[in-house]
Amino acid sequence: MKGIVLRMLITMLGLYLASVLVSGVSITGGWTFIFAAILLSLVNAVVRPLAFLLTLPITIFTLGLFILVLNAGMFALVAAVLDAFTVTGFWPALFGALIVSITSTIASWYIGPSGQVEVIVVKQR
Repeated sequence: MKGIVLRMLITMLGLYLASVLVSGVSITGGWTFIFAAILLSLVNAVVRPLAFLLTLPITIFTLGLFILVLNAGMFALVAAVLDAFTVTGFWPALFGALIVSITSTIASWYIGPSGQVEVIVVKQR
């Protein structure tokens, strides 16, 4: 349970950074960050795998670059559902999705499977 809450907070941080750094992404209200983080997690868990399977031939043809378009689509889908979350076009959706992904990836380096922050120290003998 701790891991889910921590990952939601990280997604909220990514959404906040996207709204600050990308001019076409706007999120107003604290509750919108919470709902957007939950909805983005659900969309990435349910809709994204189905969309990935349906677009697998084009993903293979583009050597995986179409995954960026797929991520932008999932980001824009969440924005379409929530009124206080607006994305003005494809490029803001792409850059917003990239910022959320990079934030989540960097944070995942420090979070273990149990949801605790882990630091691994390697000592040489």
